[in-house]
Amino acid sequence: MKKILGTIIIAFCTSVLTYALVKNIGSSNQSYAWQQPSSENNSDFRFASYTDSDAPDGGGSGGGYVNLEDAAERSSKVVVHIKCETKARQVQYFNPFGDDFFDQFFGGGQRFFQQGPQQSSGSGVIVSPDGYIVTNNHVVDGADQVTVILNNKKNLTARVIGKDASTDLAVLKVEETNLPFVSFGNSDDVKLGQWVLAVGYPLTLETTVTAGIVSAKYRNIGINQNKSGSSAIESFIQTDAAVNPGNSGGALVNARGELVGINSAIASPTGSYAGYSFAIPSNIVRKVLDDMVKFGNVQRAYLGVGYVDSKNATPEQISAYKLDKIDGIYVNQVMDNSSAADAGMKVGDIITKIGNKEVKTGPQMMERIATYRPGETVNITYLRDGRELNTLVKLKNALGTTKMLKREPISKERLGASMRDINSREAQQLGVSGGVLISGIQNNGLIAKQTNMRRGFIITDINDKPVNNQKDIDKILNSEDKEFQFGGIYANYQGSYYYTIKPE
Repeated sequence: MKKILGTIIIAFCTSVLTYALVKNIGSSNQSYAWQQPSSENNSDFRFASYTDSDAPDGGGSGGGYVNLEDAAERSSKVVVHIKCETKARQVQYFNPFGDDFFDQFFGGGQRFFQQGPQQSSGSGVIVSPDGYIVTNNHVVDGADQVTVILNNKKNLTARVIGKDASTDLAVLKVEETNLPFVSFGNSDDVKLGQWVLAVGYPLTLETTVTAGIVSAKYRNIGINQNKSGSSAIESFIQTDAAVNPGNSGGALVNARGELVGINSAIASPTGSYAGYSFAIPSNIVRKVLDDMVKFGNVQRAYLGVGYVDSKNATPEQISAYKLDKIDGIYVNQVMDNSSAADAGMKVGDIITKIGNKEVKTGPQMMERIATYRPGETVNITYLRDGRELNTLVKLKNALGTTKMLKREPISKERLGASMRDINSREAQQLGVSGGVLISGIQNNGLIAKQTNMRRGFIITDINDKPVNNQKDIDKILNSEDKEFQFGGIYANYQGSYYYTIKPE
């Protein structure tokens, strides 16, 4: 009994001593890992999870784990599935080369074949509560009917407001209200290494979200040039977020769910995702959207210079123009009557800033200019003989004026053909006063898409107006006609042939 009583007394004394020690330690100025921080001393500490307020650039600079769940949830609701149908139609073509059985007896001529109905699909992004949707031009190009399927499975017929091959963007409209819509982010603020989400309907799957980082900016991959030639604008955001066929027109969003790009293309030897995808920057998307809603087409401004930058210059040019020592764009041509010429710019100038924002490559410069309209003024900073100069440039349209255009004029580049003036000897042999020979046709130009014109065709008139040289073509194409009928001949074949081309 005495032993038990002694044990109880010892245990009691030990408890009292432990309590005193803990109380003393807790009242000291030291902090220990197991101590629960009070609301008064935790202002400099936070859990390593991501919240919207942690990274003002949308996830590009915040440390720790980036939580993309909210961005995925919000963006999934504003990305739609787009289905396009092209009706069966009779297609007319001309075969001047006698390569089928009937041609052996009757010579080349007009032929017809029945093209069956076709279907395709892609993605789009709702950008306003009243039903405006942005997608890629190549998703809806040539479609007779466009159907939009919302996230809640509701089907809506869409009307094409406008298409722009130069940027590969199109705007649709559905008659619906109170739709969820995306908020635009500033694509200029996108940083290398920043987390982004690609949202769309790839490979006929339901809404799919993939994550990746921004691996490059201001990429020019030449894909838009196939359709629009020198008027193409490419300054892609490159990411490693998985994008596959069907993702075209879908959203690229930052960690806040803001739209920073429209997914457009992939780099792939197989046609499916192989590591890199490309999105059109949201600042270009916003400009094209605003133009199409307000004017029905894109109001494109031009600076009017030819250039060489460190990306496309030869080693000799880099050395001669000192592009290895100066971040900028070397001006090697200034077009007559252009915006740059009016502002006093000259060959040899090195452009370093547009609108007080640095530019180092041609695609970066094109992206900056693409956000302006004809008639707007932009400050250009450039170097001349080592001195930094500034000039205010009033931008012009493709016709050399500052007016808004009803449509984007067709250029020879958009026709998608290489051509040359025929010489006097050729004209005499053909019995014409002059003309322009089509020496090559690109697969995705307007000529290839809308006609069956063949290499060797000689243009002698457009809309019954005589064509003696390429200057005549430029003049006629810049008129206000809604469509153009190209008339001409093929050497060694009798008769005249006509092809109709409409602006897109």
